Amino acid sequence: MTFPSGPLLFLPGLLNDAVLWRRPIAALADRTAAVVADLTLDDSIAAMARRALAAAPPRFGLVALSMGGYVAFEILRQAPERVTRLALFDTGAAPEDAAHAALRRQGMEQIKVGRFAGVTTRLLPKLVHASHVAGPVGEAVKAMAERVGGEAFLRQQRAILDRPDSRPILATIRVPTLVAVGADDVLTPPVLSQEIHAGIAGSRLHVLADCGHLPPLERPEGTAALLREWLEA
Repeated sequence: MTFPSGPLLFLPGLLNDAVLWRRPIAALADRTAAVVADLTLDDSIAAMARRALAAAPPRFGLVALSMGGYVAFEILRQAPERVTRLALFDTGAAPEDAAHAALRRQGMEQIKVGRFAGVTTRLLPKLVHASHVAGPVGEAVKAMAERVGGEAFLRQQRAILDRPDSRPILATIRVPTLVAVGADDVLTPPVLSQEIHAGIAGSRLHVLADCGHLPPLERPEGTAALLREWLEA
């Protein structure tokens, strides 16, 4: 089947797998074909982007969340001619700051000397809105982390720590761009999405109410509706 908007490449975040995007993809099955990249195998953003590009169609729209957004910016550095449109959820363009880097390294050291705990109930409030901590969304987040595992988590953390500053490329992006963020995201708060929106001419910013860091899981219908509107732009 041929779709007028072409295929989409979906990029998950840290400790996420294809389940992150499953419901929005299903809701858009009449509109587009989807490929979900595996971002668990490499320890640099550049290598993640190369692997994703190798598995992607010749031209595609990019849909990315959090760490996936860092990879999306790298794809735009490596092969901008292949990207037809861009949707960025709950991510940022700036490099890691010293305070966050220290916390990230501390967490990595704890895993090296102990057992990988995945996403704990104590951590969930940083990832999802309070209304989703107990219930199927919280359980889905914990299950994804368990599937991804500790070794992949360490690779992803190394990649995030060393990510480049993507703010300089924002002004070069000329494809239809959606920037979206949960209103209650504490990991990549709305101000980071506002910075991206301000840097990409013609982009559209949407803030999802009662939503944390993972809109595709927390607000799948709203996420799909935003993507459908973006595909028709």
